[in-house]
Amino acid sequence: MSFVIPLLNDGEPLSRQIYLWFRQAILRDEMKGKERLPSTRELAEHLNVSRTVVVLAYEQLLAEGFVRGRPGSGTYVAEGLDTGRPSSRAGRANVRLSRYGRSLVEAAPKIAIPAKRPTSLRYDFAYGRSDIELFPFETWRRMLLRHARKAPVRELDYAPAGGSMALREALAIHLRRSRAVVCDPSQVIVVSGSQQALDLIARVLVERGDRVAVENPCYQGGREVLRSIGARLLPVSVDADGLDPAALPEKARIALVTPSHQFPTGAILPLARRLALLDWARRTDALVVEDDYDGEFRYEEQPLQSLQGLDTDGRVIYIGTFSRTIFPALRIGYLIVPKSLTAVFTSAKWLCDRHTATLEQETLAEFISSGMYERHLRRVRRRNAARRKAMLDAIDRYLGDRVQVTGYGAGAHIVLWPKRRIAESAVIEAAASLGVGIYGISPYCLAPTASNGFILGYSRMKEADIREGIRRLRQVL
Repeated sequence: MSFVIPLLNDGEPLSRQIYLWFRQAILRDEMKGKERLPSTRELAEHLNVSRTVVVLAYEQLLAEGFVRGRPGSGTYVAEGLDTGRPSSRAGRANVRLSRYGRSLVEAAPKIAIPAKRPTSLRYDFAYGRSDIELFPFETWRRMLLRHARKAPVRELDYAPAGGSMALREALAIHLRRSRAVVCDPSQVIVVSGSQQALDLIARVLVERGDRVAVENPCYQGGREVLRSIGARLLPVSVDADGLDPAALPEKARIALVTPSHQFPTGAILPLARRLALLDWARRTDALVVEDDYDGEFRYEEQPLQSLQGLDTDGRVIYIGTFSRTIFPALRIGYLIVPKSLTAVFTSAKWLCDRHTATLEQETLAEFISSGMYERHLRRVRRRNAARRKAMLDAIDRYLGDRVQVTGYGAGAHIVLWPKRRIAESAVIEAAASLGVGIYGISPYCLAPTASNGFILGYSRMKEADIREGIRRLRQVL
């Protein structure tokens, strides 16, 4: 018999292994229409298995139409099967991507998924991360286990797309107190991180060809999600006070801004510019997307009121996340939308992924309502303030005559701007050779900028390491 069917002792039923072998042989055109299969008795003897095993395999092939039985003659490969395969096994399907898919291929080199960081850096000024060691995991675990044990059946079923009402209520109270956000719980849409929030905004509000104003430089995730759906991006210059409203275009569908701690420069948008931005939106009939990046971290002054809280026309959509204050793997963020948009954003969230994980939402609601979240934030602020001081003191000592510093008023990173023209990539490489990780600002620029800058985060570093890392940078800056 010419058939060689390898049977493996791997837990897969023998009948299924035989069925799969014939199925693949037919789909690959290795067995042609009208070709006769061995009789069940012959094949059973050849494979040294029970005839029943072979009968079960043949019955499955018959049921799926791969073979036909001829009374008194045997079993044959069915005729007229269009396997859709070329005769050569080297053939590969040429999959046609959608316009969205093609845009992602173009964007792939600009997006780090996740951001690659060298593992050999002793002094890594990585940014955009929370200090996970500060988080009260034991308290969180107890809350999560309690909700898992006591959750009624209905809480383990599909949940409302907009999110847990307990969490939405807790967020509305917390944001009103901490960020002067004016909303009721119905305006809160719980999402799976700020990136999903940006994606939903783009899908719901932006048509292909729409003009969207973005800060230059700006967050890649927001920029690329807008580009992927065909938006026309209009870069708006950023200075020491953040986005300049005077540089906004006369007409745009949306302006995407980070007023609390401009990413990546760290500038804080002053009140006069916030009001000017809202006036621009009113005059041009535009919407403002306020990504409150690092809004929870201010060190020397009280936080300014959010754009959403200043808005009286329902033109601001507010984005927040817990990735920077709790931990990124939680994947919980939120949108605050005008009341007129709650229904459409709820529908968009449902179509995207039904809802965000329920048990984690209920746990987070308790974590906020119990006061544990505020206590955790105070601890993080104190620790970050000490790290920030260590960094600024070290910069003043070792680099004070060589760089200008921005972004130190809020957040958990600063930006160094060398006073002399240097090659960004060369400096990053030279720093890495000294065991120091710094990160260039150019990947975030939509249009060329006048100078190069370097982002230095400090949220996960020891103060002694911060000082030593800055000391070493003196050799390359």
